[in-house]
Amino acid sequence: MIQLEKVSKTYWMSKENAIHAVLETSLEIKKGEFLIITGRSGSGKTTLLNLIAGLTRPSSGRIFLDGQDLWSLTDLQQSLMRNRKIGFIFQFPSLLPSLTALENVVLPTIFNTDHAKGTGTPRAVELMETVGLKDKLNAYSRQLSAGQQQRVVVARALLNQPELLLADEPTSDLDEQTELEIMDMFQQIHRASGITIILVTHSTQLVRYGTMSIHMAGGVIEKTENHQPV
Repeated sequence: MIQLEKVSKTYWMSKENAIHAVLETSLEIKKGEFLIITGRSGSGKTTLLNLIAGLTRPSSGRIFLDGQDLWSLTDLQQSLMRNRKIGFIFQFPSLLPSLTALENVVLPTIFNTDHAKGTGTPRAVELMETVGLKDKLNAYSRQLSAGQQQRVVVARALLNQPELLLADEPTSDLDEQTELEIMDMFQQIHRASGITIILVTHSTQLVRYGTMSIHMAGGVIEKTENHQPV
C-alpha cells in the first residue's frame, strides 16, 4: 500500500547548518498492517509519518500510496486523496469547544464532496458507539476526560472510511491505564476493519499491539520487526 524509495528530508537552518530529519529511508507497508514507529524525540519518526501523509515534501526520494507517486499530484489531487483515503489523529485532540462530540465527529463531511449533507450523522453515531461513547453524543469537550476526547478524535478520523489511519503520539498525554485502553481500541478497530494503521509513539512497550514495528534513530530505521499482536 505504501512504498518509500530512498526518502530523505533535510531542514536547512542556514547555509552551513542542516538538520537531516530522515535519511535515505526505504520502507514498504502492506495493506492491513498495524505499524508502530518508535524512537526518541528527534529521531525522525514524526517527520516520517508526515512524509507518508504527503504533508511534508521529501528533499529526495519517492513516496507511493497505492502505486501513485504522491508528489506527481497537484495540490488539489493531494488534498482529495488525503480526505478520501487517510484519517489523521494528532497528539492533541483539537476538538472545537463550541461543538458537541457528535458534531465534532461529523465535521469532516463538510469537506467531502462525495457525501450529501447530513449523511455522515448515522455513521458518526455508530462510530461513537464503537469507541465507547454513545452516551456522550451531546457532551462538549470540556465535559470529557482526556481519554474520551481522544476517542472522539478517533471516531472523527474514521468517519470518511479511510483506508489508512495515521496517529502521531495519540497516547502521550494520557495516564498509563487510559493509554492501554486507547491502544486496545486501536487494536479492536484494526481487527474489525482491516484498516492499515501507522502509529508513532515514544513508548517501546506499545509495539506489542502492532503487527509490525520499526525503531528510528538519527533519521534512519535501526530495526524492523514483525509481531504477533497481543
